[in-house]
Amino acid sequence: MADLEDGFAAKKLFSQGYSYTYDDVIFLPHYIDFPTDSVQLDTRLSRNIPLNIPCVSSPMDTVTESHMAIAMAALGGIGIIHSNLNPVDQAALVMAAKARRVPILSNPVFRSASDRIASEDDFDSKPYILVTESGAGRSKLVGYISKSDWEKLPDKEVKIYDYMSNSSDSVSSDFDLDRLASFLEEKRRDAVAIVNGDEVIDLATKEEVERIKGYPKLGAGTVGSDGKWMVGAAIGTREQDKERLEQLVKAGINVVVIDSSQGNSIYQIDLIKHIKLRYPGLDVIGGNVVTISQAQNLIQAGVDGLRIGMGSGSICTTQEVCAVGRGQATAVYKVASIASQSGVPVLADGGISNSGHIVKALTLGASTVMMGSFLAGSTEAPGTYEYQNGYRVKKYRGMGSLEAMTKGSDVRYLGDKAKLKIAQGVVGKVADKGSVLKFIPYTMQAVKQGFQDLGASSLQSAHDLLRSNTLRLEVRTGAAQVEGGIHGLVSYEKKSF
Repeated sequence: MADLEDGFAAKKLFSQGYSYTYDDVIFLPHYIDFPTDSVQLDTRLSRNIPLNIPCVSSPMDTVTESHMAIAMAALGGIGIIHSNLNPVDQAALVMAAKARRVPILSNPVFRSASDRIASEDDFDSKPYILVTESGAGRSKLVGYISKSDWEKLPDKEVKIYDYMSNSSDSVSSDFDLDRLASFLEEKRRDAVAIVNGDEVIDLATKEEVERIKGYPKLGAGTVGSDGKWMVGAAIGTREQDKERLEQLVKAGINVVVIDSSQGNSIYQIDLIKHIKLRYPGLDVIGGNVVTISQAQNLIQAGVDGLRIGMGSGSICTTQEVCAVGRGQATAVYKVASIASQSGVPVLADGGISNSGHIVKALTLGASTVMMGSFLAGSTEAPGTYEYQNGYRVKKYRGMGSLEAMTKGSDVRYLGDKAKLKIAQGVVGKVADKGSVLKFIPYTMQAVKQGFQDLGASSLQSAHDLLRSNTLRLEVRTGAAQVEGGIHGLVSYEKKSF
C-alpha cells in the first residue's frame, strides 16, 4: 500500500512543461468535517482592499460602468470601471457609483419646467421624467411628470410647469434598500427621487425596489472608510494616464488597475513607481502577467496585487494572433506561488465560464477572480438588449477588437502608436443572464459546495492544503472532460438554480 497514491501534488503536475487550462485539470475530493455554510469566502483584492466575496468585474466597456460597480460592491465584491472613454467621463462613472447605497441605476430622463414633452419617445421607456432647475441631472429637483399624467393631457403642447407635480419629496443617497422601501410604503408612492445634497442623481421606483428585494438578501457590501461603495478604475501606461489617474483619485477610487495585456514593460514599471510615490495610500494592481519572472518584476516595482491572464478570455485572440500567453490554470498556480512569498494577492483574469472554474482558480492560489463574459449580458452590464434568433442578447466585445480599439483601448496592447492596427479580440453577443444580484449569490453557494468537497473551509485553507501537497490533482483526457459534463441525452434543459 505504501507505493499507492492518488493523483499528483500541484508542484509536480505544473512542472511537466504543459500549459493547462481549468478544464484540463480536476481536483480529487478530500475529507469533509464541516457544513457548506461554514465555508468563508472573504478575501483580499490587494494588500489593503478586503472583499466579502472573491468576485471582480472586468474593466471592459461592455461589462463595467456605474451600474455594475454598484451591484458588485453591494454583493461584497468590487467593480473596475473601464478606461475606454475620456478621463472626465470615467471619473463621472466612479462618482455615480460611489454616490449611491442601493444597487439601482435607472438613468432617468431630466427636463426643465419650461420644456415641452413632444412625444412618448421623450420618456425613453421610463414611467417618469424628473424636472430640475437646469433640466439635467445633478441639479435641484422641482417636480416630476408621470407618463400616465402626460398621456391624459388634451393639449400636449403646453409647457411642463403647467401640469407637473410640484412634489420635492426625495430620499438621501445614503438610504439603504430597507429604508427606501419603508419610505415608499409610508408615503404610498410609486417612485421617489434620490438626491445627494441638493442635487438629484436618480429615481427609485417601487417596482425596482421590490425586484431587488426579491433576490437573495444582500449583506453589508464592500464599503470604504467613508461609508461609500468601494470602486476601482483602470488606466493605461501612457504619460497622459497620469492625468487620468489624478481625476480618478479626486473622484474617490479605492484601487487602480493598470490595464495592459502584457504587464512586464518599462512603461508599467515606471508608472507603478510613480503612483506609489505620488499616491502612497492608493493600492495598485499590476498586470497582466502569466510567468514568475513577469510577476517578480512588478512585485519589485511595488504592486499591491497582480492580475493573471493572457489570451484566456472568451473574446480574446492574443494566443492565436501573437503566439504568446499561457493556459490559465498553469498561469494562476505559477504566479500565485511566487506572489504569496511577498504577500501579494493575485487576481485570476479570464477563462471563467462556470462555478467550477472559480473553485479551481481560487484553490490554485488566486485570491479573487475577474470576470468578463460571465457577467456580460446581465441587467447591470452596459448596453441595450436586442433580439437575435429568438434570444435576448447584449453586445460583448474584447478590448482588443478593432471596434474597441477605435475608442482608445489600443493603448492596452501598446498599439496606439502603430500605423497598422492588429486585432487581438472579437465582437460578439451573449444571452441575457438576468441580474448579477441574483446569479452571483447562487454561484457563490456552488463555490462553497466545491470548497466543502475539497475539505477547505476558506480560501486560505484551500491554499494551505494545496501547498502542503494534501490536495491532489489529475489531468483529464478529452474523454474524461466529456464524461464530466452533460452527455448521452437527446435533449435537456440546464438550470443552475
